[in-house]
Amino acid sequence: MKTFLASFVASKLSCLLLGAAAVTFLPLSAASAQTAGPGRISGSLVEAGSSKPVPFSDVLLLRAADSTFVAVAQTSEQGGFKALNLPYGTYLLRVQDINYRVLRRRFNLTASASTIEFPAFEMTAASATRLGEVVVTGEKATVVEELGKRVINVEKDLGSIGGTAANVLQNVPSVSVDVNGTVSMRGTSNLTILIDGKPAGVGNGAVGGPRLDQIPASRIAQVEVITNPSAKYDAAGGGGVINLITKKDHKDGTNGTAALQLGTQDKYAGTLSLNRKQGKVNWQAAYDGRDVTYQSHGHAEQTARLLLDGTPATVRTTQNGIGSERHVNNSLTVGADIELPKNQTLSLSVQPGSERNFETERQVLTQRTNNGPATSTRGQQELDVKVKLLEYSGNYRRTWEQHEGRELTANFGGVVIDANVPVVQRQFAETGSPALAQPGTRQQLKLVANIQFGQVDYVHPLLDGKGRLETGLKLERQFNRGSNAFGYATSESASSAFADDPTRSLTYTFEQVVPAGYVTFQRPLGKKWSTQLGLRGEFTHNGGSIEGGVGIDQRGSLAQDYFNLFPSALISRELGKEAGQNRLQLSYARRLDRPNFMQQLALPIYQDPRSYRLGNAHLTPEYSDNIELGHQLTLGAATLTSTLFARITTDAIQRLRYVDTVATRLAGPGAGLITAETYRNAGTITNLGAEFSLSQPLAKWWRINASTSLYRAQIANNGLGANRQALVGTVRLTNNFTIRPTLDVQLSGNLRSAQITAQGRQLPQGQLDLALRQRLFSDRAALTLRLADVLNTQQNRSEISTDALSSYRYSKDESRVGWLGFTWYIGASKAKPGRIESAPQGGGGFGG
Repeated sequence: MKTFLASFVASKLSCLLLGAAAVTFLPLSAASAQTAGPGRISGSLVEAGSSKPVPFSDVLLLRAADSTFVAVAQTSEQGGFKALNLPYGTYLLRVQDINYRVLRRRFNLTASASTIEFPAFEMTAASATRLGEVVVTGEKATVVEELGKRVINVEKDLGSIGGTAANVLQNVPSVSVDVNGTVSMRGTSNLTILIDGKPAGVGNGAVGGPRLDQIPASRIAQVEVITNPSAKYDAAGGGGVINLITKKDHKDGTNGTAALQLGTQDKYAGTLSLNRKQGKVNWQAAYDGRDVTYQSHGHAEQTARLLLDGTPATVRTTQNGIGSERHVNNSLTVGADIELPKNQTLSLSVQPGSERNFETERQVLTQRTNNGPATSTRGQQELDVKVKLLEYSGNYRRTWEQHEGRELTANFGGVVIDANVPVVQRQFAETGSPALAQPGTRQQLKLVANIQFGQVDYVHPLLDGKGRLETGLKLERQFNRGSNAFGYATSESASSAFADDPTRSLTYTFEQVVPAGYVTFQRPLGKKWSTQLGLRGEFTHNGGSIEGGVGIDQRGSLAQDYFNLFPSALISRELGKEAGQNRLQLSYARRLDRPNFMQQLALPIYQDPRSYRLGNAHLTPEYSDNIELGHQLTLGAATLTSTLFARITTDAIQRLRYVDTVATRLAGPGAGLITAETYRNAGTITNLGAEFSLSQPLAKWWRINASTSLYRAQIANNGLGANRQALVGTVRLTNNFTIRPTLDVQLSGNLRSAQITAQGRQLPQGQLDLALRQRLFSDRAALTLRLADVLNTQQNRSEISTDALSSYRYSKDESRVGWLGFTWYIGASKAKPGRIESAPQGGGGFGG
């Protein structure tokens, strides 16, 4: 269980309460690269000399002004390629295949030349590099590296078979995913997570609205990771931006995929995705369902030094738990992309869904005060969570034939969350132990949350298309209302009969409104230099109140108002003969992380019989200044990316744990220590480090992607204790093998060292995964197999060490899981060599 369900209740409510307390809103201009445009290109690749076709090579299209990713096409078995729906502008075309030298071309799409058919590009064989007697060749990489951004082609990643978005991110350089599904990058989990460049109420490590480990990997075409976003992106998320691009197919007729995955010990998942293109309308419909059950166990021990009746005492407790959790998720997506007159497009989509979670845990708890006898109790915790979701969005885009590069975009949407979260806990005294004063509690948590957003962005080209001015406005509103009906049992013999306790019952409302605007200016400085400057302004208004309860701290108003400016700057220098071959880039951005509603809500939520979580209504945002110096070098088929980074976070929001002596005394003898977990702005966190990534073929049938990061983390605690610092590292290695033309195998592993926290540390963790795919029926189907956490090493361990409290917590979810899957490709979709899913073009990528 996730630390004895300890983190589950609060994380559950955290995401539900805000859905998007961490939701941020990306300007659509940054997501328009994959939206429909009037341009199209086509061509073919042939071998120089023999004129034989070059199949299954990636043709990358980059924006010439800043080398940002726009689209990718793959050549057919006859060597042909095409890319549709491209905006007007100047592009760099880059073909990278490890058997050939890199090919680059520059071209323009204009109103007078919106369609380009290239003559056959001749690919020159690359010089073979020999390791002993082995000739180094191979196939395309899973990760496309660009300075400040990475693009992960999910359909190439076997490690995500039968998995979720969290599994996909496990193989992303500089990104770590823990056992709770929480994603962190360079030591922080304060990330902006988007779907198709737009908010979707995605929770990072929390359940509801949806959670990353509940989004099927089969829905995702690509993942984009931006480590130091500019001012045109929402300022929230000091660690960067992760954008999940879903699969969309624009082929004529009906196309799609149907897939079924079966996992060990009661795990099932299925997806059906269909696209139908008729004239100027492309219809999309998809269903995703998951029904998975996981077993878990854990252990915790605590030692507290406190005063009991005025006398110093040492209290030691232990807690052992065994549990299971079942998650049932269903979602339906319906949408349409419509081509309107005069270079206009409109996209509409709606996604209803539901989530049902059943969780139970049985516990054995012991307590010993000083050197006295140990007392023992048994505990049980139950959850039956019901969540209804509704997401909707619309996108509009217009371009002008008379003015190449000019663009107007707008989007709107929202998320509605209706949640019912009952938490029931029971305790029973063992024979010979004193009776319990409060043998059971019930918390009936209810929430209705509404999130709405709207945004308009405009791009104006300058300097004959070599520069551009971008500006935009955004309005985001969140409104939540909820309640906690608290009840208690007075008798062990009637532990299911709860009496209402109005002194510990609360109702609350919360509203957050954030209007924002930005402007960025980009231009070249000579032939080799380019620069971008930006400024963003955001005003935040928080309102709401907490009512009810007696003796509960921090009740009353949640009002806060503040305005901030967020500058950004970037300068880059091309060191090679061709753009993108050898590049150096320096960037700076200021960002913030607003406390989410769960962190502010003064609502005590018992995570287990001996601990609860309590928000702090006085929390304020934390601010970070991010500096990044990156270098990228492409040598034939190998790409090496090196980055030095610094992130300085002030008024850092820290999670703190302490012994609640009042609650411990009221619980009576034998009930054990009652600890509370809360949040506080406490000091400064400084992360200074470096990371390196390499994509390199070692043989025609073997390619590796390797990455490592090493940084010094320092926490200045501002009176909470001694300042803390440590050296933190991560390492990741992915091996892709082509055993035969229709069989692919992937072996990947990752390891993260210990990380420091305000009061202790998270201990190291890592895992090893193995996966394969066999294509069937002339690439009309595929059989997949994945074994996650082969060595069964994935676990969560943490320590706390303060003058008053020492603790150790261990939790182990069922992580060694086998998945067997079958995928059928419908219509024109087909499983190409080197691919794991059919790969329709994604929508909503950055780079517009």
